[in-house]
Amino acid sequence: MAGLTYLKSVVTLELSADQCTGCRMCTTVCPHDVFVIKEKRARIVNRDACMECGACAQNCPGDAISVRSGLCGCASIFIRGQKHGRMTRYFFRMWGYEV
Repeated sequence: MAGLTYLKSVVTLELSADQCTGCRMCTTVCPHDVFVIKEKRARIVNRDACMECGACAQNCPGDAISVRSGLCGCASIFIRGQKHGRMTRYFFRMWGYEV
């Protein structure tokens, strides 16, 4: 799903490279390839591709990542299950999930 962009320059995603352990969990859970590992530390390569789902922050063992899920992106609403119906199924299918 690389190449998708949401709203330019408004994403709340932050990364503290000093706290990064290099575990690669962010690169594993991010559906939009926002992160890469360089020199044994995570780096943000495309902040505007972040949909603010919060998966990276929730799975980071070093608490190096912060994101205020749902401020700009809609993903966290669907992930938390606050919306149901046709639109939810549409987005989950778009993200490659079976519904």
